[in-house]
Amino acid sequence: MQRPVTRIDPNLPVGAYQTYQITRRRDTTVRAVCEQVACQAWRNGWDSVIDERTELGKAQAAYIRGESRRTFREMRTEQGLTVFRFESGQRCFADHQTVPELYLVRDGDWRGNPTGRKRMHTRPQDWVEDMAENQLRLVENKRKG
Repeated sequence: MQRPVTRIDPNLPVGAYQTYQITRRRDTTVRAVCEQVACQAWRNGWDSVIDERTELGKAQAAYIRGESRRTFREMRTEQGLTVFRFESGQRCFADHQTVPELYLVRDGDWRGNPTGRKRMHTRPQDWVEDMAENQLRLVENKRKG
């Protein structure tokens, strides 16, 4: 379930705003990713302990058994939890952030981008500098009235 978004109504038209955003695409690289980042789970294997008495646990166990395409052994604890023991040398479930972040600036705000103008910085330092300069412009404009 998504949380509702609460926003304050802006005082200015959408064209008076700029949006700064850091994002990245989901890491969908093949199993070599874990090896590239020296992932401990990849190197040594790992256990996932799942409580199948909960809805989340049922969904996680169903995914592991039916869709994960990983090699594991399944065991039960005395407390009734399911332990999935994964062999080493296979991609873990973590997102290792091997896909670079994207540093975006676009005109407008959550209501839209009226000009369609957008830029992508290649270095985080440039994005930070751009945003700082924009903040200084806002302060100067406020002083001027």
